[in-house]
Amino acid sequence: MEKVRIGLIGIGSMGSAHAMCLYRNEIKGAELRAVYDVNETRRQWSKENLKEVNVYDDEHAFFSAEDIDAVLIATPHYDHPRLAVKAFECKKHVLCEKPAGVYTKQVREMNELSQEKQVVFSMMYNQRTNPLYIKIRDMIQSGELGEIKRVNWIITNWYRSQSYYDSSSWRATWKGEGGGVLINQCPHQLDLWQWITGLVPAKIRAFCHFGKHRNIEVEDEVTAYVEHENGATGVFITTTGEAPGTNRLEIAGDRGKIVVENDRLSFWRLRIPERDFNQQYQGGFGSPECWRCEVPVVGIELGHKGITQNFVDAILTGEKLIAPGVEGINGLIMSNAMQLSTWTDSWVSLPLDEELYYDHLQDKIKNSTVVKRDSMKMLNVDGTH
Repeated sequence: MEKVRIGLIGIGSMGSAHAMCLYRNEIKGAELRAVYDVNETRRQWSKENLKEVNVYDDEHAFFSAEDIDAVLIATPHYDHPRLAVKAFECKKHVLCEKPAGVYTKQVREMNELSQEKQVVFSMMYNQRTNPLYIKIRDMIQSGELGEIKRVNWIITNWYRSQSYYDSSSWRATWKGEGGGVLINQCPHQLDLWQWITGLVPAKIRAFCHFGKHRNIEVEDEVTAYVEHENGATGVFITTTGEAPGTNRLEIAGDRGKIVVENDRLSFWRLRIPERDFNQQYQGGFGSPECWRCEVPVVGIELGHKGITQNFVDAILTGEKLIAPGVEGINGLIMSNAMQLSTWTDSWVSLPLDEELYYDHLQDKIKNSTVVKRDSMKMLNVDGTH
């Protein structure tokens, strides 16, 4: 195979950006061969802007096309696993926008089929190409921070106005989106939490507030406490209703503390590990000598193009994936657990009870509402008040 012939599903804001990137040959070894969207307006845009690219209005015809080797999925969240499964069944490689899905039960089935069909499957976790997070991961994996004791992430710079939510009827509804800030804005942070630290969550206690700041159904403010298998603890705080917002990550270990804020990486380095100091020191009050180091971060964030190029190279040359698709479930487990903890008003132990979460989600979907564009009044999904 000289080129990977890609079919793109979903020509919304993100999908159209992917389409133009591929159409302009910005991804070496890739060719945009087809697009598929259920929306006539988006199909018309594709015909006008993507000359000589096949535009499909029929899902079966799209997947049956013999000139498509791989599929890039950029649709609303619920469709991600279903479309990926269909692609796998047609022996097509898949690059999926985040999140992997809305609930882990469907994502687990998707992961299993991808491995059974032995196709290349990647997630669009573009933040894994950010040199800042690559450097932190390297510092932890090399042992420079020592054993991790605590992770705190305050990520509140997601400000969204009511007009943002009113812009599409599917936004911020259980039926249309399946969640709020955790499923829409925070998949990258929940993925990075585990990718950077290597920590496996053991249990979670969370407090999600639904429609606290905006006229929406889903969570728009979350505070969660996490305990990991090694005894480390963590706190995750996020919201879309705070301005100005904060993005501050702290990771404390036996050999010091990493702090990331304003795109700067600081390392408070202990001259001797804290546990060693504690065993040796006899002076009562006192603490280990500590040096504050500003860690240089070198490199360019490759972003969406970097993940797409890596996906294509994995197909053509067997290059190792930056964001294997099967890892998309990791962050979703955390967000599902946070919601379930709130719904049950209790701790949630992991592995997650996927059936219990699914049942609660179905109850939410059953009573879900949509926004009628002309009046912006909340209606039931069947159109009644």
